[in-house]
Amino acid sequence: MRDSPYAWVRLAASLLLGTIGCVGMWSSVVALPAVQAEFGIDRANASLPFTFALTGFAFGGAMMGRLADRFGIVVPVTAGTVMLGLGYAASSFSASVWQFAVAYGVIGVGSSATFAPVMADISHWFTRRRGTAVAVASCGSYLAGTVWPPVEQYFIATAGWRDTHMGIGLFCAVTMLPLAFLALRPPSPVSEAITTGTAAWEAQQRLGLSQSALQTLLMIAGVCCCVTMVTPQIQIVAYCGDLGYGPARGAEMLSLMLGLGVISRLLCGLIADRIGGLKTLFLVSTLQAVTVLPYAVFDGLVSLYVISGTYGLFQGGLIPMYAIVVREYFSPTEAGARVGIVVGATLLGMALGGWMSGAIFDVTGSYRATFVNAVVWNIFNLTIVLGLLLRDRRAARRLAKA
Repeated sequence: MRDSPYAWVRLAASLLLGTIGCVGMWSSVVALPAVQAEFGIDRANASLPFTFALTGFAFGGAMMGRLADRFGIVVPVTAGTVMLGLGYAASSFSASVWQFAVAYGVIGVGSSATFAPVMADISHWFTRRRGTAVAVASCGSYLAGTVWPPVEQYFIATAGWRDTHMGIGLFCAVTMLPLAFLALRPPSPVSEAITTGTAAWEAQQRLGLSQSALQTLLMIAGVCCCVTMVTPQIQIVAYCGDLGYGPARGAEMLSLMLGLGVISRLLCGLIADRIGGLKTLFLVSTLQAVTVLPYAVFDGLVSLYVISGTYGLFQGGLIPMYAIVVREYFSPTEAGARVGIVVGATLLGMALGGWMSGAIFDVTGSYRATFVNAVVWNIFNLTIVLGLLLRDRRAARRLAKA
């Protein structure tokens, strides 16, 4: 069944589910100016729904991953769809920003079922092209960020953010449940567990780290890189509004950023199939640091379009690399939970970065310090990943001399 025609059909279904279900990662970003205006709040408080969504996404990924390991992917996807419908319905009736933020926490948990668990599930269906397959499955979140912002911006402008949120919840319910039951019914093959489990144990031994130590380091690295990653994503719409370009231009930049991020993920998957997940992770993290810095220097309309496109092209492959690294160093029978926990940490980094970027703006009145802060967190990530790479290289040299 692995690398079979059905595996590719399942991958396509997983990608479509992610594109629909991961709307929860981005809808609060587009609604931020309207919500801020209606509730009369500052930028940091207006960023709270995004922080709640990403926190729910982070913890939900681990929970949904455990469900996928035990019962198969259909159970968490079904549960996630129900939570998306309820969360968006509740958000449309919110009377305060805190009610709106709590509703987005529920939305985040629902969306999480279509990200980390889906990546872990599809990794069981491919051997030769596992890196590519995981990267493709992960593209659902970025396609959601490409497709949904202009659509949501249009409906917010014409029908208001409340009716728009109710409509999103209904759309998720009527599309995701049939797709899950029609395309994902067969359980994932895990007969490879003994072979790949042994290989993962040997790879982990080369690093000289326990399972808990390695997972903790990957989680910290994920938090650091995603504080950086999310800063342009969460603030670009509001930033363009502040500069006088209007939120619609910011929504277009977000779509451009995430659309090119899809290409980044596909390229990184191909690279990971050749050089491994850890080396690819270091490469992409370095490129992210280089491309986020210009945001602190240039603020022209054309410049922001160019920077957003370049940034999206280079940083998009980061999160799926964590899933691939987990599959290289941990047992496949724990894939759902392990990927969910590590990817969940990256989402906690996004939640922290979403709040932090707004708070720094409120304190300084400028986005320059916000983007410099993003670069500093990226350097922390590079330090951890480089340390793991050096450990692996030293072990390889010892084995070659033995």
